Amino acid sequence: MPLLPISSTHWGTFEATARSDGGLDITPFARDAAPSELLDGLSQYRTHAARILRPAVRKGWLEGRAGIPAPGRGADPFVEVDWDTALDLVARELERVRRTRGNDHIFAGSYGWSSAGRFHHAKTQLKRFINAIGGGVEQRNNYSFGAGMVLLPHVLGSNEMLYGPVTGWDAILEGCDLFVSFGGLPSRNGQIESGGVGSHVQGGYRKAFVARGGRIVNISPLGSDVDDTRSEWLAVRPGTDTALMLALCHTLLSEDLADHAFLARCTTGAEVFLDYLRQGNGGGPFDADWAARICDLPAGTIRALARRMAASRCFINLNWSLQRAEFGEQCFWAGIALAALLGQIGLRGRGLGFGFGSMAGSGNPVARLSSPAMPVLDNPLNRYIPVARVTDYLLGEVTDMAYDGQRLTLPAPTLVYWAGGNPFHHHQDINRLLEGWARPETIIVHDHVWTATARHADIVLPATMGVERDDIATSSNDRYVIAMRKVAEPPGQARDDYAIFADLAARLGVAETYTEGRDAAAWIAHLYDETRTKAARRGVEMPDFAAWRDKGFFEKPLSATPFTSFEAFRADPEGAPLATPSGRIELYSQAIADFGYPDCPGHPSWLPPREGLTAPRARRFPLHLLSTQPKHRLHGQLDPVGGSKASKIRGREPLVMHPEAAAARGVKAGDVVRVWNDRGACLAGVTLNAAMRADVVQMATGAWYDPLLPGQPGCLDLHGNPNVLTHDRPTSALSQGPAAQSCLVEVEPWRSQVPPIRVHDAPAFAVGRVKTKPPAETRAKRAASPDPTGDQP
Repeated sequence: MPLLPISSTHWGTFEATARSDGGLDITPFARDAAPSELLDGLSQYRTHAARILRPAVRKGWLEGRAGIPAPGRGADPFVEVDWDTALDLVARELERVRRTRGNDHIFAGSYGWSSAGRFHHAKTQLKRFINAIGGGVEQRNNYSFGAGMVLLPHVLGSNEMLYGPVTGWDAILEGCDLFVSFGGLPSRNGQIESGGVGSHVQGGYRKAFVARGGRIVNISPLGSDVDDTRSEWLAVRPGTDTALMLALCHTLLSEDLADHAFLARCTTGAEVFLDYLRQGNGGGPFDADWAARICDLPAGTIRALARRMAASRCFINLNWSLQRAEFGEQCFWAGIALAALLGQIGLRGRGLGFGFGSMAGSGNPVARLSSPAMPVLDNPLNRYIPVARVTDYLLGEVTDMAYDGQRLTLPAPTLVYWAGGNPFHHHQDINRLLEGWARPETIIVHDHVWTATARHADIVLPATMGVERDDIATSSNDRYVIAMRKVAEPPGQARDDYAIFADLAARLGVAETYTEGRDAAAWIAHLYDETRTKAARRGVEMPDFAAWRDKGFFEKPLSATPFTSFEAFRADPEGAPLATPSGRIELYSQAIADFGYPDCPGHPSWLPPREGLTAPRARRFPLHLLSTQPKHRLHGQLDPVGGSKASKIRGREPLVMHPEAAAARGVKAGDVVRVWNDRGACLAGVTLNAAMRADVVQMATGAWYDPLLPGQPGCLDLHGNPNVLTHDRPTSALSQGPAAQSCLVEVEPWRSQVPPIRVHDAPAFAVGRVKTKPPAETRAKRAASPDPTGDQP
């Protein structure tokens, strides 16, 4: 039995006890090979001044809530109310919108990441609740690899290469000599895994690979994207990876290094693609000389790399960040084509993978077991919006949107319900998002801290954090199934999302549908038993629920044999075909070609970015901004505490610049600067790093949005949120994915007084209480019949 209760987060597992002052004493999980420093901030975060302690309603909405949107989201003070009042308001609004507009006017957004626990997964709880009352519009795809997850089923037959299983590091150690990584292998991303991390092992595998003589080639504008100093760095111009891959393919083809036998056996459409390489876009072939001008790399270096890849046991990694750019589908498709021409796909530890260096679990050689998941029920509407097009949807602009061969039309939402997510962190072009966010009549948010999303809501319900409830933490890419135990009582009046939705379900007459008669403890036991039964079918024996809870964790076995993606397919393409129309890797997709999208042709193609360093726009904004995952927090979580707080420069998010670029603008390390373009501007603090391209700047995502004039689009962000700078154009009509990595900016010294950061404090609250009588239409309805929401007159 563990000495202390065990809990888990997306960045690590730990033992903890609560102190009398409300803080936590935390000890990293004894089996974690390399615990994340992010654990240090969790105690402060739980009791921070930004914690939401009681239900709150925006004062302007409360005074004019009868279906009429009131101005002031983000600027109005809030009125704290009791739980019954808050839940009654939410239930009435849901009922009003369903009755007057229909369920397709409810947007059940959210985006996850609020907890590693699989039962208390806010997005899942929200979807289940909304589906129980007739459904709503959902989000589809994600911000991490939104373009890739639509493309890969067309080309490879599934998304297995994104979700797993994927080639294991044990196979790479055995069968690979040259690891070529487009987008690097940044260790900052290796701290994180959806569903939690029991043990951080990726860094150990990477070190073992280098120690036994393996070579890593980091193809990135940032030299720091691979920690090992023995790696080779090719400082490619941002957004030109596809051009580089095409030139590598051309070298293999022109120097007779391509594996034509593999192309014939395992691919379709190869000749169409090879003709494209030879002919180019009318300006000559896509050879190394052509790519050298675009990528800003010597042609000889490109040719030499192609030869080394052909002569080595080679693995190609494509980081997720590559496809978060204009025409992002093309780099993933071109990477697949490059691996196919090399002909090493399916050989032990060779071929290609996606996302090594993007998450902690990529390539972990563990036995894959089904993770527990709360069933979300069926959505009778079956209506959705690609997640990166949320602002279009809020603005009412989804009237005939192309998407993966379909046409989407949606009414603008009347009510938005968000639980456990923060679009003001994830979504690009915050100023445009603000315009859309002002349109719905009602916005309801569950959160545990006052994020920008909560500050721009109408009704805010305080939710518990993972350490304040029992749960199950696990990922199919991690070795441990953690019995999360409640470590501390929630502050104030915070409740878990399940309890909130159960109360709402009772008010709306769907309690049994939502809860199935189980409380949270019964659901956790039920989900664990389901997982245990599924594991037994795969020959893995898990302890019973009581024994698992008593020990605190279950350790999955390692994979019996090293796994390599496409091994069975390579051995027998006819007997183990892919789920593509041809059964093979599609270097030319007739389905995509038939869609007729100019921004996503039927084979890997070079489409020059509209916002890149070689585009006319670069004359005004000559620096390419890379917005990366932060080292000191997860997305926006932990922003005001621990390492994240310590990393700030005069309270601002750091902006990393090359010394030459900084000197040319008259700034030095420690200065506060204004980073700007024609979409927005923010303040940041300068740090210097010579191991990056001089025409690139880097700023992590996740600094809480802190506008100079709250509630007003277009004003200066004081804190350093890069999404006031990123554009909101999609990758292409195929996936409508996010393209935030295609972003040009300029930097200048900030000469005025530096304003204080306000967003880490709680928002303003109205003095006294505002009377909350129901709107006239509700009073009239009550007079005619009993209130279906369960409220009493």
